[in-house]
Amino acid sequence: MFANLKDAPLFDGLRALFKAKQPEVRRWIVLDVETSGLDPHSDRLLAIAAVALDVSPDFERISIVIGDSYEAVLKQNLPSSKDNILVHHIGAQAQSEGRSPVEVLEEFRAWVGHCPLLAFHAAFDEAMINRAYGLFGLEPLQNEWLDIEPLAKITGVNPSLRALDDWLEHFGIECAVRHQAAADTFATAELLMRLWPYLKREASSWATLRRIARQANWIPS
Repeated sequence: MFANLKDAPLFDGLRALFKAKQPEVRRWIVLDVETSGLDPHSDRLLAIAAVALDVSPDFERISIVIGDSYEAVLKQNLPSSKDNILVHHIGAQAQSEGRSPVEVLEEFRAWVGHCPLLAFHAAFDEAMINRAYGLFGLEPLQNEWLDIEPLAKITGVNPSLRALDDWLEHFGIECAVRHQAAADTFATAELLMRLWPYLKREASSWATLRRIARQANWIPS
């Protein structure tokens, strides 16, 4: 029937579709980065921290898997500015003694696997991480991303809240050291757990949650 292979492009597309890795439904990754500044086009990635979440098959519950976490500081040839260090507390010595960026990035890729990635203002984290992969000649991550900020907005909990600090204060979530990647990651994961009772009313899968987040970006602030 297809001896002439005229439909080969169609089958190539179908093969690619079936081979594509889908997000692992139950294991999600919340992450945070520390950087040399706020410009994703020119600043450098200094550190990555992340923790896994376990999502129940029925989408009713979500929990932090404390034993499944990641944290690393990337070695810098030139430490970031003193003002920048005062923000994230990764000193010049810690930066110069960090681990090989290539080693960290490939290790992080392996640890993450094909799991979906979440962050508060995720576009920045995604840009900084994938820029780092590019700078060291590595393939960028292909994982799907989800921004927690628009999800918080659509819950209707408090329309006036904007920044992560505002949300943490609203729910009484303590962050051990603000602007320290690991502490921020756990605080963000806890925030998602607090939002979950509202979110599960609107979504029953990763795909629907992503769609809701994209739609929420059109809601006026």
